[in-house]
Amino acid sequence: MSNKNMFMKSAFVRAPLQNGVGRYVCQLQRIVLKFCKSHGGSRGIRDFIEQDLVDFAKQNASVVVYLKPRRHRGPVLVAEYLNGDRVWMNVQNKTHSEITKWMEVLRTQQGDISGARLRKYQYTDYPSVQGPWTPFTFKDPELNVATLPDPKFGANNRLSISATEKLRLMFEKQAISEKDVKTGE
Repeated sequence: MSNKNMFMKSAFVRAPLQNGVGRYVCQLQRIVLKFCKSHGGSRGIRDFIEQDLVDFAKQNASVVVYLKPRRHRGPVLVAEYLNGDRVWMNVQNKTHSEITKWMEVLRTQQGDISGARLRKYQYTDYPSVQGPWTPFTFKDPELNVATLPDPKFGANNRLSISATEKLRLMFEKQAISEKDVKTGE
């Protein structure tokens, strides 16, 4: 066992503030687009700003968008979320379409939980006193000591007729009813 998780923040995976129960609240609070006006690596983000930024801002009125031109620096997206997380993403030499996709990813996620040690994989506001459900929850206890295969625990022990036999009988009934229709009875 290693102690690499000792310095990582711990977190639960859950929808903040029961998001989606009543109405959806976008978790992205603000996004800062840092870019250079002349550097070649910033071309994709400049294209995004010229073509799609106004539409993005109109569609996401709850998100504050800042533009920060910087000389001779690489382009960066910095997203800040309602839970206080900040996600920093280098978009050096990314195309306009890639930046559009990354903006959508940043808009739809709830912060950076990839760097967090997860304490539980499930979370509920009302935990069960009976424990979690498993596929073996309602199984017969005799199955624990039985020698398998046992016809007593077989899946087809309740059926008096096999599926093949049932299909054969249905086909015979259908053939008889078609014969009666042809003869006019």
